[in-house]
Amino acid sequence: MKAETSLKKVLPAISRVEAPTGRPIESYFEEAYRFARDYKLAAAGAVITLLFVLTAIFAPQLAPMDPDQVNARDALAPPGSLHLLGTDNQGRDLLSRVIWGARMSLYISLAAILSSAIIGAFLGMFAAYYERLDMWIMRLMDILLAFPAIIVALTIIAILGNGVNNVVIAIAVYHVPQYARLAQGLTLSVKQSTFVEAAVATGNTDLAIMGRYILPNIMAPLIVQTTLLIPAAIMTAASLSFLGLGVPPPTAEWGSMLQNSLQWASLAPHVMIVPGLALMLVVFGFNVTGDGLRDAMDPRLNTSRRGIRANRLNRVAGHRASGATPSVIAPAAR
Repeated sequence: MKAETSLKKVLPAISRVEAPTGRPIESYFEEAYRFARDYKLAAAGAVITLLFVLTAIFAPQLAPMDPDQVNARDALAPPGSLHLLGTDNQGRDLLSRVIWGARMSLYISLAAILSSAIIGAFLGMFAAYYERLDMWIMRLMDILLAFPAIIVALTIIAILGNGVNNVVIAIAVYHVPQYARLAQGLTLSVKQSTFVEAAVATGNTDLAIMGRYILPNIMAPLIVQTTLLIPAAIMTAASLSFLGLGVPPPTAEWGSMLQNSLQWASLAPHVMIVPGLALMLVVFGFNVTGDGLRDAMDPRLNTSRRGIRANRLNRVAGHRASGATPSVIAPAAR
């Protein structure tokens, strides 16, 4: 009898989860507007990130010249009307190489981070859901985390050899444990929720419970983690190419462009400044965007204006509930 009563209490929770409600597209625009209003620096970073992503997507249409076309006559030419950002030591157009380098750098980082996110999230969920697997999976993750990222990447590159796909694998392997640990902690929390217990009581399979009820509830922190790890992946890929172990020449990639510019920087500083500035801007854009998303999605962080206003309203509501009159209430930030 008690089991039937308990089941009746939790069934409404599962019915609410199983019946998703559609959201009008206007609500997404409203949320984007509020995010841009409350997190101006993060919104600026999102614009920078979007510009680089669009540049990478439309690189063939935006690049004015062939990035690999050699013209010794124009070697180390300064920025001018023909070459807007100048040329490198082989006369190749730097603007075209930076544009194509954006495609290569973003491809490597996105492919590596998305692969590690998928693998790490499922490993973390399985480790938390099946307690007998927790020790084996998480101890393996701890072993991988014990080594610096560049050491893991160098070891994998030494085993597999140079190449774009091998760089993706090297970066992805190191970031899998970070997603696994995050997903494990989140799954342990969501696993105790009422709607998960209801799903178990109604006979759902383990895979259905993880896919339909646990995964959607841990997606927000995983997305924030992704925006914060993409710049780290870009820097790792650039570091490998700078060391000559990443993307093989003559493919345009920011790290290899920086390595090639070292001996010519004193004669033509623009050959180092241009790819270095592009690398700095895209890393800055992803970092500040990730910080803003983290603050917006985590109600415990009150560094935003929205958080300050929410605290003020909570204090006012608390005083009214207690019957007291607040003497001083800090005004909301404008």
